[in-house]
Amino acid sequence: MQSQYDNLQPSAAPVADTPAPHAIPAVEFRQVDKFFGPHYVIRQVDFSVGRGEVVAICGPSGSGKSTLIRLINQLETVSGGEILIDGHPTSALKGRALRELRTHIGFVFQQFNLYGHLNALDNVSLALITVHGWTRAKAHDKAQSLLERVGLGDKASFLPSQLSGGQQQRVAIARALVTDPTLILFDEPTSALDPEMIGEVLQVMQELAHSGITMVVVTHEMSFARKIADRVVFMDGGVILEQADPETFFSAPVHPRAQRFLQKVLNPLHARLEES
Repeated sequence: MQSQYDNLQPSAAPVADTPAPHAIPAVEFRQVDKFFGPHYVIRQVDFSVGRGEVVAICGPSGSGKSTLIRLINQLETVSGGEILIDGHPTSALKGRALRELRTHIGFVFQQFNLYGHLNALDNVSLALITVHGWTRAKAHDKAQSLLERVGLGDKASFLPSQLSGGQQQRVAIARALVTDPTLILFDEPTSALDPEMIGEVLQVMQELAHSGITMVVVTHEMSFARKIADRVVFMDGGVILEQADPETFFSAPVHPRAQRFLQKVLNPLHARLEES
């Protein structure tokens, strides 16, 4: 039976005699903490993402993965340390400056977060009209081109309720791309999808990865992380325990916690039998 990953291919190798890929940081975490009351969610994280890099973040539930990427565009605020975007500190940004930062960062959520009363075209174009002052016609032209890019050019007039889960998530990806962000964050974008719908979303994400945009993807899709990511980051307990290229991470993980995690997610039946 064909797998949803069969059409995914590894990211293209860098061309010889060019500067080292991802040498310039797009995002830098410097000794970042996040806590709610006495509870640490992120602890002393030092971490960077290079421009054009595709980073997959994995780990067990509750490990701090989603919080980590929500800190990047201040959906959550840091409790300590600093996050830099393109070399500029961001923790003190407020108001207009914060809105400007978010213009350059796309975010794709688990649950799509589309406006139910707006069709696909209006969901994608809304920010251009209401925030950036584009005319409706110009915004619709841009939105239509993005819907075509994600394979939904013929669904522009459809409401979210008329679309499958996979189609809704592709609309959400188009919406995240509408301001031409330099960085796009994905928070488990396939977790709310039925298995047969996952492949269509992963295919769009693969095409984005090949376009050169910087991507940070919180995911439980290990096959996607292995084939598409430039680097895999493993978290547990709010701490980054291991990070490596996919081949190294999946074939020879170093940290015992990463080893146990991979044994369970790659051999789920074996793991369930051990726990029973």
